[in-house]
Parts: sequence; structure tokens; C-alpha cells
Amino acid sequence: MGGYYRDNLSAIRLRQCYEIAPPRVKQYLEAEIAHVQDKITPRDIILELGCGYGRILKKLILKVRRIVGIDTSLSSLLFGQEILKSAPNCYLINMNAVQLAFRDCVFDCVICIQNGISAFHVNNKDLIKESIRVTKPGGKILFSSYSDKFWEYRLEWFKLQSEAGLLGKINAEKAREGIIECDDGFAASTIYPEQFLSLTAELDVDTEIVEVDESSLFCEITPH
Repeated sequence: MGGYYRDNLSAIRLRQCYEIAPPRVKQYLEAEIAHVQDKITPRDIILELGCGYGRILKKLILKVRRIVGIDTSLSSLLFGQEILKSAPNCYLINMNAVQLAFRDCVFDCVICIQNGISAFHVNNKDLIKESIRVTKPGGKILFSSYSDKFWEYRLEWFKLQSEAGLLGKINAEKAREGIIECDDGFAASTIYPEQFLSLTAELDVDTEIVEVDESSLFCEITPH
């Protein structure tokens, strides 16, 4: 799960990616969090998959009863512990999203935003099934990828990360196909609406696809 973010882009280096983001990208990042906030309540128990150093957790801790963040990067989690040390309702755990060590039907909401479903490089159907397993019936699972309308801003942001030495050189040929691929092994694609719908078609859930801010594509799953 997210080997590149575990081994190459974690903790302070990961935070730098967000610090150098241009204004339109920062708008996208905030819009994603605002959309999640609209879906949760103060009584909820939340799980974030791929929480990194807690960038999103920090924005949600005052909105929910309890929140758990998991990641495979120990360095990011240790960095996050310092950032979130004053939050008694927030827990950080070193765990793989396709092998969750939680019992069934624990969480009111599971979130995996900012294209985590692509960035993790795991079997997407297994990832969704495991998220469904730990979510209460009638709860909510929120995955997000990028809207096609956001491509030029996304590419600009990743070029800035590359120029800052946080990523390798971007493959220009792949970029023309809507894929971010760098010569140091980084790779991220996009999950499209038909792919999300295909992944949940045979599962006992309701699925809705929602575009947010002309930048994010949310797949919102409700287990029966």
C-alpha cells in the first residue's frame, strides 16, 4: 500500500508537497475536506485510509466523536503524532488498507480521498470490499479521484513537486495520456466514473458519483 509514499515521500517531504501547491490546487484540497465534513456528524467514528502525517485528520478531529488514521509509512505516522498530540480522539495506526485489523461494521464513515485509490497501488476491488466490511450498514464510504477538468492544475502541481526534488522527472509522453509517471518510480493514474461503478456493481451497496469543485470525482458508497 503506497510504497512510494512509505519509502520516498513521507513525513516532512510529504508536507512540502502541500506547502508548494499553487492556489487552485489548495482550493481543490480544501474543497475535498469540506465535502467530507458535509457527510459526517459529531457522533461519528471515522476511519481514514492513507492518512499520511494527518493533514486531513487535523481538519476533522473537532467534527467527530473519534477518528482513526492508518498508513503504511511509519515516518509519516510518527510525524503526525507530534502534530496531533493534543487530540485525544485521534488515533494513528501503522496498517495496510487491504488488511484492516478491525472487526466488521465498526465505522460510520471510511474516507480515502485525494486519489488514494490509485496511489496505494493495491487491488481496488479488495480495497473497496475491505472498506465496506468495516463500515456500518447505512454508513458512508468516500473515495475520490480527479476530475478531468482539473488535469492542467494537477500536472502543474506535480511539475512543481518534481522541480523541488520531491519527485523524479515527469514522463512527458505519459502525461499526455493523463498519467503522472516519474523516472524515480512514482506513478498515479485517475479512476473514472465507469471504473468506480464497475468496482461496486456486484456488491450489496448503493453507489453515487459526485463531482466537487470541478476538481474531484467522489465515489460515495452506502453499504446495505
